[in-house]
Amino acid sequence: MKKASLVLFVSLPLISCSPGANVGTSPKQDASIVEMGIEAQKNVGLTVAPAALTQLTEYLHVLGTVQPIDSRIGYVRPLARGRVQEVLARVGDRVENGQPLARLDNIEAGELAAQYLAAQAELQKLKVQQANSARQVERSKSLAAIGATSQKEFELAQAEYNAMLEAIKAQESLMAGLESKLRRFGIPEADSQNSSITTIRSPFAGVVIQVQVAPGEVVDPGMGLFSITDLSEVWVQAEVYEKDLGRIRMGQSALISVDTYPNEKFSGKVAYISDTLDPKTRTAKVRCVVPNKDWRLKLDMFVTVDVPTTFNRKVLAVPTGAIQQIAGKNIVFVQESEQKFKAREVQVGEAAGVQTEILAGLVGGEPIVTQGAYHLKSVRMSKELGED
Repeated sequence: MKKASLVLFVSLPLISCSPGANVGTSPKQDASIVEMGIEAQKNVGLTVAPAALTQLTEYLHVLGTVQPIDSRIGYVRPLARGRVQEVLARVGDRVENGQPLARLDNIEAGELAAQYLAAQAELQKLKVQQANSARQVERSKSLAAIGATSQKEFELAQAEYNAMLEAIKAQESLMAGLESKLRRFGIPEADSQNSSITTIRSPFAGVVIQVQVAPGEVVDPGMGLFSITDLSEVWVQAEVYEKDLGRIRMGQSALISVDTYPNEKFSGKVAYISDTLDPKTRTAKVRCVVPNKDWRLKLDMFVTVDVPTTFNRKVLAVPTGAIQQIAGKNIVFVQESEQKFKAREVQVGEAAGVQTEILAGLVGGEPIVTQGAYHLKSVRMSKELGED
């Protein structure tokens, strides 16, 4: 009995110290599970939202500049030869319809003014003669009635009076023609005797984008003096790569954004797609017409153009920031409890804006981390490094 007891006493420690024993150990935790306390979630701004079906529209993002519309540019030219006395507008000035741009000593207008004054004096002379002729007719008529003169003399006086009326009509017609020419130069007939200075005015409201004249310069008809553009509507011109041209079409809407107004987008429409490519850059010009009633879009301003492409369908999508890369795989974190999140591999599809299509690995309605996924990824990566 003593011998048996001794053997039993020695063998028990050998069993308890055996390397294959698992007495007192806990099961290994799932490596895909990441835990984060409530306070830590608040600190990193972690938010959770259910994955849902979303109307996903893919946008083509291109850069462009603001340009004037050709049909809204006015080129101001003189109507006659003259010498510029004063330039009243500069590049960048906003001008109203009819606002003076320059004053010109108009040679032709001076000649017309002289002709008008001479015609006016001749008309006054004819009217005096017409009044005398009218009195002569009345006198001849009275004398003929009492037989003091012949009927023939009365008829001659009447004929002279009628000829005088025709001469007055012809002179008035001549003056009307001269007045019309003076008004074309901006000189009212009332001012014709004062000066030959004509005022060159803006044809419409807009912005002066070019000035090609200086005081003292002699200009000829047809010479360009000013260029004015109406900026109530502008072009946004972008360069689109050859491979992307098939994704846009004429008439589709576009959203324009500029750094000057970061929280605002301007709406436009694609109005022109070039039929030729730049052989060096392999790009084509695409122009969008954009209303600009308050003139906040300035010429040559850099803009970003977002054009919706042909991809537009309802899909299961999540915020792009919710998708993380771990070991070359696309991962989202699904909430399993208040403080536990499971990393799950998903298959992604098209990305449009801030949303990305999910093709497999996720079901609609599952709660996923939409903000703060990067922090969960960091916790998991740290955990794996610690285990190694």
